[in-house]
Amino acid sequence: MTADGVQVVFADRAGGERFQPLRRQLGVESFGINLIILQPGQRGRIHAHERQEEVYMVLEGQLTLLLDGAEEVLEADQFVRVAPATRRQLVNAGAERLVLLALGASGEHVGRDGQAWVSWDEPGPGRPPQQTPLPEDLPSA
Repeated sequence: MTADGVQVVFADRAGGERFQPLRRQLGVESFGINLIILQPGQRGRIHAHERQEEVYMVLEGQLTLLLDGAEEVLEADQFVRVAPATRRQLVNAGAERLVLLALGASGEHVGRDGQAWVSWDEPGPGRPPQQTPLPEDLPSA
């Protein structure tokens, strides 16, 4: 069961697709989100953006990120933010495949606009999440 306003998609990390756009499938309107898989030796295009900053998160493998001629190497679980005008190229110089998540957006972050409740039965408007206690953890299995 999926609630209204919630969309679930499957990212095919095992598949052969090099570039998997996820934004439209998820119904995301405010930022881009793509899964990128590069086999050993593969490279993306050298590119930059007019307004969009990008964040890359390495999920598997090792990303060699070329930035205006400089080289930055990122391992799994590392993030990097690249400013819009900075020319960049994504490279898999390693021996294993590279899987990364790319997020892109332009415009200012609006700030925290979340509301939180202590229980599903709590009525009325919520309060800021940082003012709402965390629930107890589930019992150990």
